[in-house]
Amino acid sequence: MMKLAHSNQNKEDGESSGKSRFRRNGIYLLPNLLTTSALFAGFYAIIAAMGGRFEIASVVILIAIVFDGLDGRVARLTNTESNFGAHYDSLSDMVSFGVAPAVVLFEWSLSSFGKVGWLTVFIYTASVALRLARFNSSEDKSDNGFFSGLPSPAGAATLAAFVWFCESFGFSSVAWQVAALLGVGTVAALMVSELRFYSFKNFDLQGKVPFVAILSIVLIFVLISIEPPLILLFASSVYAFSGPFDKILNFCKEKF
Repeated sequence: MMKLAHSNQNKEDGESSGKSRFRRNGIYLLPNLLTTSALFAGFYAIIAAMGGRFEIASVVILIAIVFDGLDGRVARLTNTESNFGAHYDSLSDMVSFGVAPAVVLFEWSLSSFGKVGWLTVFIYTASVALRLARFNSSEDKSDNGFFSGLPSPAGAATLAAFVWFCESFGFSSVAWQVAALLGVGTVAALMVSELRFYSFKNFDLQGKVPFVAILSIVLIFVLISIEPPLILLFASSVYAFSGPFDKILNFCKEKF
């Protein structure tokens, strides 16, 4: 009887331990659902680009950026951050902001440059991978509210907004294709650089804000709705070049 009781006890302990391990190894649904949405959007952008629907592909990449921005903030607000979520987010970023923009740009115009075209988009994709690896493996977790190097979502936003802008206004001449080629190379260089870019992580979503702040947000949405591709291209380009501008400004302060 004692052996039977001991056996039953071991069985119960084993089942309890298994359930405990299952609970420990489980994943949080909400933030990872948002990450999956970003991954799906990036994958769909690739499919749309292969079908020649470049405007839709560009918009979907921008939607992926929204989901990517939400997953981390939701995880922090709900205290559901995890190591799994961090790695899953990086893999999603690689597809949505590394591979997807490269395919969209190549299918849209850079394929006309032959080897130069696909090598340029490969450099961009490799730069995204290097940027993500550096971020995950170093102390680059936004120093004093700044990132080291242009974040991959911001780089993808600039390229996606550029394609959307050109598609909306019918700009498809060789000059715009050359601009796209140079733009891809520039964004790739900014991502692997050590220039500082504001992270916006210090923005408090839980604290109180003045009434004028809410009014400003409304005005921003109104402004974007007037001409979305133009406004988004302008905003993403300003952010992309804020790093070099900050570097030049600091250099001038030191010298003069």
